[in-house]
Amino acid sequence: MLSEMVFLQSFGYYGGGTFGNILSRLGQLGFFDYVLPFLIIFSLVFGILTKTNIFKENKGINAIIALAVGLMALQFNTVTIFFSELFPRLGVGLAIILTIMVLAGLFLDTEGQGLNYLLLAVSGIIVIIVLASTAEASSWWYSWSFYSGNIGEILLIVGIIAVMVAVVVTANAKTQEKYKPVWMKGD
Repeated sequence: MLSEMVFLQSFGYYGGGTFGNILSRLGQLGFFDYVLPFLIIFSLVFGILTKTNIFKENKGINAIIALAVGLMALQFNTVTIFFSELFPRLGVGLAIILTIMVLAGLFLDTEGQGLNYLLLAVSGIIVIIVLASTAEASSWWYSWSFYSGNIGEILLIVGIIAVMVAVVVTANAKTQEKYKPVWMKGD
């Protein structure tokens, strides 16, 4: 008994009892592998079901479906591996986006819409990089070697798609004011 008391007394001196040890213990208990992914999936499914109002005001059904989806998602290791790969990269990506926003706010004109589109484009590129590196680390893609050899073609295709989307969106914004559906032309 005396040896346990001496051990407990010296535990804090040698680095035990710190916040890192608490997180390590939670990791050993499976908190980050099962509890947090379950809570994320449950809240997303519950929020989507509640917002879409599929089952009207019956939140009990929404909760049961969200509970079932959350538990079934954790049945295999795929979700756990995906979240453990995604969130560290997502944190770094968000830190980069926040830094760019702060620097842009300090040095660039914030009145024009050009800055917003620039930040949106940079954020989109960072999100694509985060998702691609997460997919590679999760063994969803074989490797970057295929993509690095064809990066020019891939960027060209993505650029063409982006230009097409931009043309369609701006054309819709201009013609939407003038356009009236057939059933409203009599009014």
